[in-house]
Amino acid sequence: MTHNDSTQKDDFCPQDFLPYLLNRAAEESSLEFQQAYRDRYGMLRTEWRVLFHLGNYGEMTAKEIGERARIHKTKISRAVSKLEQRRYLTRTRSPSDRRVEYLTLTPLGQTVYLDLRETAKQYDAKLAGMFPHEETALLRKMLRRLAHMT
Repeated sequence: MTHNDSTQKDDFCPQDFLPYLLNRAAEESSLEFQQAYRDRYGMLRTEWRVLFHLGNYGEMTAKEIGERARIHKTKISRAVSKLEQRRYLTRTRSPSDRRVEYLTLTPLGQTVYLDLRETAKQYDAKLAGMFPHEETALLRKMLRRLAHMT
């Protein structure tokens, strides 16, 4: 059999493998939004996710963000350091446990969050607009179910 032969050896099609499709869809659908936080604010994905959690939920510890976002603690630590350097967040030690730091957005961080949140909402509407409302609702429901698998 040559490399140009288009016949399949079996009925498994890697291009239809759900994890592959989900990964491709995630990568393709997030590219335009990545440009917003990267080009406008010089942020990496983990930094945006930390900023998003603090903007959305208020004061949190790095551990809480890691658990909620499922991000490894070393990546959270690097993101927190970068966001602190940019003066987007502050750290406050817990008076009862010196090992715990509470993270809070600064007014500048809050402004950046609100800007990116608006961009995210617009981008979400653009993506959702690719499908009829019922399909978008079903897609969100199915993706939420997959995202909560253990």
